[in-house]
Amino acid sequence: MSSSTKYRVLRAAIAGAMLVTAPCVFGQSTSATLQGQVTSGEAPAAGATVTATNTATGLTRSAQVGANGNYTLGGLPPGPYKIDVTANGQTTSRVVQLAVGQRATLDLGIEAAATELTDSVTVSATRLVEAKTSEVASYVSLKEIELLPQNSRNFLQFAETVPGMQFVQSANGQTELRSGAQSANGVNVYIDGVGQKNYVTRGGVGGQGKLADSSAANKGTRGNPFPQLAIGEYKVITSNYKAEFDQVSSAAIVAATKSGTNEFEAEAFYDTTNEDWRARDPREIENDTKAPSEQQQYGMALGGPIIRDRMHFFVAYEKKKIESPATVFPTNWTGPLPPAYAGFVGVFNEDFDQDLMFAKVDLTLADAHLFELSAKYRDEGDYSFGDSEAPSYGTINDNKESRWDLRYQYTGDFFTNDAHITYEDSQFTPRPVTNGNGFQLFNGGFDQQNIVLTYGGGNVFDDRSQQGWGIQNDITFNSVELAGYHTIKAGVKYKQIKMTVESQSPYNPYFSVDINDPTQTPWRVIFGTPRVVEDIRVESDNHQYGIYLQDDWDVTDRLQVNLGVRYDYEETPQYLDYVTQQLVIDALASPNPNPAAGGAPYSEALRLGGINIDEYISTGNNRDAFDSAFAPRLGFSFDLTEDERHVLFGGAGRSYDRNVFEYLARETTKGSFPRYEYWFDSPTSPPTQCSSRGGTCLGPFDPIYFDPAQLDALAAANPARGAEVFMLNNDLKTPYSDQFSLGIRDRWTLGEHDWLTSLTLAYVEYQDGIIFLLGQRYPDGSFFPPGVTWGNQPWGEHPAYQGQTLGNLLLGTNGVETKSKQVLLSVQKPYTESSGWGVTFAYTYTDGEENRLNSAKDDDTYIFDYPSIDLFGWNPSTGVPEHRLVATAIYDGPWGIGLSGKLNLASPMYYSTVNCYQASSPQSCFWDAKKPDTTLGFKQFDLAAQKTFTVMEDLDLRIRFDVLNVFNWQNPDGRDEFSGNFGDFNENFLQPTTWLQPTRTFKLSLSAAWR
Repeated sequence: MSSSTKYRVLRAAIAGAMLVTAPCVFGQSTSATLQGQVTSGEAPAAGATVTATNTATGLTRSAQVGANGNYTLGGLPPGPYKIDVTANGQTTSRVVQLAVGQRATLDLGIEAAATELTDSVTVSATRLVEAKTSEVASYVSLKEIELLPQNSRNFLQFAETVPGMQFVQSANGQTELRSGAQSANGVNVYIDGVGQKNYVTRGGVGGQGKLADSSAANKGTRGNPFPQLAIGEYKVITSNYKAEFDQVSSAAIVAATKSGTNEFEAEAFYDTTNEDWRARDPREIENDTKAPSEQQQYGMALGGPIIRDRMHFFVAYEKKKIESPATVFPTNWTGPLPPAYAGFVGVFNEDFDQDLMFAKVDLTLADAHLFELSAKYRDEGDYSFGDSEAPSYGTINDNKESRWDLRYQYTGDFFTNDAHITYEDSQFTPRPVTNGNGFQLFNGGFDQQNIVLTYGGGNVFDDRSQQGWGIQNDITFNSVELAGYHTIKAGVKYKQIKMTVESQSPYNPYFSVDINDPTQTPWRVIFGTPRVVEDIRVESDNHQYGIYLQDDWDVTDRLQVNLGVRYDYEETPQYLDYVTQQLVIDALASPNPNPAAGGAPYSEALRLGGINIDEYISTGNNRDAFDSAFAPRLGFSFDLTEDERHVLFGGAGRSYDRNVFEYLARETTKGSFPRYEYWFDSPTSPPTQCSSRGGTCLGPFDPIYFDPAQLDALAAANPARGAEVFMLNNDLKTPYSDQFSLGIRDRWTLGEHDWLTSLTLAYVEYQDGIIFLLGQRYPDGSFFPPGVTWGNQPWGEHPAYQGQTLGNLLLGTNGVETKSKQVLLSVQKPYTESSGWGVTFAYTYTDGEENRLNSAKDDDTYIFDYPSIDLFGWNPSTGVPEHRLVATAIYDGPWGIGLSGKLNLASPMYYSTVNCYQASSPQSCFWDAKKPDTTLGFKQFDLAAQKTFTVMEDLDLRIRFDVLNVFNWQNPDGRDEFSGNFGDFNENFLQPTTWLQPTRTFKLSLSAAWR
């Protein structure tokens, strides 16, 4: 069956499913399910009625008890519920708390002297525990979000309290969420059942992306993805999620937003810190200075009834302003800089400003119909630079995002349906803070490792955006009786998203200068210019389809089996319809310009090197979308003791992610805005250095080239010379992960308290990540000269046509793989008001591997040092520590003071390095993974204390003090990754170059709550 035929069949199947279940559609559910058995004495209470009433909103769901006494209530938004069981005129009531996406068990009895709660709101709700699930999952409660110490108000930060998760915050404040040995790309966040995937750029979560290079100015956003005031609680699933989850290969975050209730409630907060309330960082200590800094965060939330029990509203707004120090320092240089460059280094300030808004209205028509309309808006600007890049070379990262969600939920007698119609518009537009010529100082050689300092006009001018709408369609059948009891869920999804990439890099020309040259004469210029202005912007109207079936089968009261299968399909017209430039095809078929080729076509060298270039030449109709994304998922849970106190669980499954659009667009963006590189002779570089660079030598430098018009003219006269050529494999696959787990959950009663523990062994294998390889080969097909295994790559072996020599040939294909073996241990004593305290311990052991270096840490998509990714072999992952422990505590202290703390410890991570020091010769260097010889790579202890003052009956005022990094532990971020030259060890190898924030910091918060 052809791909186009499969597509038509899939589209017809999805359309049919939508018609069958319309208007009932559903996404990654945040709703809870309550099930159990009702008994009267020892016998099932057949015919009884179980009713769940949300004590905050009045929402009501009811179910009849079956002949065997079983009941199931689905589609329950997380929150407090009064559970009434009525039979023979008697009513028994309980009050429970249901968590987001939870499937909880609650067995109920009809007592002879039944009791009824008359004021359930005043009764403390019992938080039910989800024990019978095959997912490797845990919860983050609202209490933890509100009370644990934090600095950023990024709600995703609390995910690190779950084993297997890392909340990574770089030295400049940019944040990422990772799981296992994968990069942040594999994560997806589902808010109120809607995925927030970043389709265009790296980072996984919408609005949290960053550009595909390692520049300090392009590390991404310091902003928050969602207002924390609007988050109720969330669930973290690190692996073996069910078939309803799509576009994810590592962790899935399922969050529920707050809703208005039957009571008017409002809260506001303000917190602040500045340079007087923080310790100096190592660079400031070294320079005996302290840069001005300030962080302010403030916001408000308001919710309440429009029609009691029927209609409610909720709005939230948060503001974040940061003025933080950023250190610019020279690399590959010791001692003072020459006076001409001294002013570019030092401690400067980076500014950040963000507005976040969220609003929601819910309406219940009768008890079976629930409508919700919600909207989110985000607007931020971020000035970024640092490391060896001066403020003038910095970038202004503008980031705007809006999302709308219209939801309709219908609850029948034995099934539940949800509908989501969504719209999203996300724009990430970095711009240079300075326009004009840029300069890179080198110390001696011309490799990247010789860069000392970069200043002047910035190189980034981009637009990364995604815009479109979607519909998700599900139906869930509860308590289907067939060889046990089944909860069956089926769903479909369709999204139409326009993805856009505009990449003009380098936007400003930048000249290479030897710092040892007193004349400051450039020896190279790198610049970009559009070939056709209209083609700079690359757009693709993508269509995404998904369909799945999930069966949670209660084989017995003790054994549950989870069976699921999912299929996804995505069309990317920009990739499918791309036509390779004729100039490139002609150059590949033309005689190799190297005389050693003997007149053979350039493609012959590629063939001898193991490259079939026909696999990369696109005609516009020889590419098909990947159509094999079938993802089976299997899980089980077995109650060892019949009371859910000791439950064995496990699972195996496959989950497909998606290809980042920016990678797929490189064929076009690099072709429409090519990068040119020309060399000059200079007083400190011999003429052979210039003439050896593949025919790009212009002889002695002429100041006329400081004029961009002269550079544009140079490119116009030689449009192909030096222009990089990107080519993608015609049979690209979609990346995926295979996940396996086995574990046990336990509930132990020690004294008056229940302790929850979970021990899991997990294995995740990720495959088919995209990598770009250097395509050039010497005439005999070799990548290295004889006797060489490092360096001397065929940089100068460029295809040529009609006297124009093209630039480097870069081939994109699948190849990146990671593996992680993990031991996940969780110990919790949940906080309860009756006990007044709670603690959590999350320990993770990870044996992470990757078939290259930096794929997990930096997600670098280029390999130029070897002809194939296979030559890297398997290396320790550079993105995850071997050991990690996160412990938290909440305690109701004396005099009404609430205390909390968090301890975060991690072993040192591996760093990637070019190992020439231990090589047998300078021509046999190799990539290597090394880690510092320290016990801990990260350590931080935070404390918070807050006191609540009741001003009047309905108004509370709070004052809160956070002390972050109490012991002022220094946590390195970047390290010197150069081990040294052959026989000459670098004494600074793996010594810190940058440090994570915060240093010891005091933060003051004031808040008010009216309810």
